[in-house]
Amino acid sequence: MKLGDIFNGAFSTLGRYWKQLLAVGATLYGGALVVVGAAVAVGYGAVSDHLDRLFALEDGESAASGDVAPVVVAFGAVALLGILAMVVASAVVYAAVPAVLQDAVLGRPTTFSAVWRRAWARTPAVIGTLLLTGLITMVPMLLATGALTAGIIAAVATDGGGSAVALIVVGAVGFLAFVPLVLWLWVRLSLAPSAAVFENQGPTASLRRSALLVRGDWWRICGMMLLASAIASTVGYIIQLPFNLLGMFTGAVGTTTLDEHTHPAAIITALGGYLVLAALGQLVGQLAVAVFPPLVTGLLYVDRRIRTENLAPVLAEAASVPPPYAP
Repeated sequence: MKLGDIFNGAFSTLGRYWKQLLAVGATLYGGALVVVGAAVAVGYGAVSDHLDRLFALEDGESAASGDVAPVVVAFGAVALLGILAMVVASAVVYAAVPAVLQDAVLGRPTTFSAVWRRAWARTPAVIGTLLLTGLITMVPMLLATGALTAGIIAAVATDGGGSAVALIVVGAVGFLAFVPLVLWLWVRLSLAPSAAVFENQGPTASLRRSALLVRGDWWRICGMMLLASAIASTVGYIIQLPFNLLGMFTGAVGTTTLDEHTHPAAIITALGGYLVLAALGQLVGQLAVAVFPPLVTGLLYVDRRIRTENLAPVLAEAASVPPPYAP
C-alpha cells in the first residue's frame, strides 16, 4: 500500500466503523473525565478548610505546614489518579483500533461488544507495551534534557562572556544530538501495540516484532506517522476551538461579579460553564487524536506483514471464512 492507500484506508475504516470506534473512545475518555471530576470534588471537599485558611492569608503571612501538606497530598493524588485513568483509557483505545482493523481488512462488519471484548482482553499487553516504549524513549530524552540543563547551569555559574555562550551552545548541541535517537526509537517501536493485538503477543515480544517489521522501511513509516499525527492534531484543535471560545465567553460572564476576596468555591462555580465546555471539547478532540494515528499505524503493520511475510494470501483465505459471531 502506498501513502494514498494507507490514508484512504484509514479514512474509509473510520467512516465505516465510526460508531464502534467512537463509542469505545467516548466510553473510556468520558469515564476518565468523570473519574477525574469526582476525584477533584472529593479532594476539594476533604481540604476545603485548609484552602479557606490559605486564601485568607494576608500579605506577608506564611502558610502553616498543617494547611499546605494536606492540599499538596490531596491534589497530588488527584493528579496521579487522572494520569492512571488516561493511561487505561488510551490503552483500551489503542487496543480497540487493531481489533476493528482485524475485521476491516477482511471486509467484515463488527459490533461494539465484539470490539470491546477483544480490546479489553488485550489491554494489559498494550499497557505494558506503551509503558516499555515510554521508558525506552525516556532515557535518551532525559539525557538530552540533562545536557541542555547542564550547559545552562554551567553558563550561569561562569562570569559570562564568550565562555557562557559556548557552554550553552554545547548543551544545545548535546540536546539536539539525542533528539534523533528518540525519534528513531519511537518509530522503531510504533507497531508494537498492533502486534500485541493482532498476534496476541506480550509486551516484550511485541516490541521485538515492531523492530523487525520496521526494519528497512523506517523513513516511510516515520513520514506517514508524522503526517497522521499532524492531521489528527489539526482536526482536534479545530474541534476544540469553538468549545474553548464559547467557554471563555461563559467564563467571562460568570466572573464579572467576582473580586479578590471571593471564596474559592464561588470562583469554581462561576467558571463552571467554561470548565464543562473545555472538558467536552477536550473529549471530542481527543477522540480524533486518539483514533486516527493508530488506524494509520495498524494499516502500516498490515502493509509491512504483506510486504515481508506474504500475508496477502492468508488475508484472502480468511476473508472467505464467516465471522464467529453474528454481526
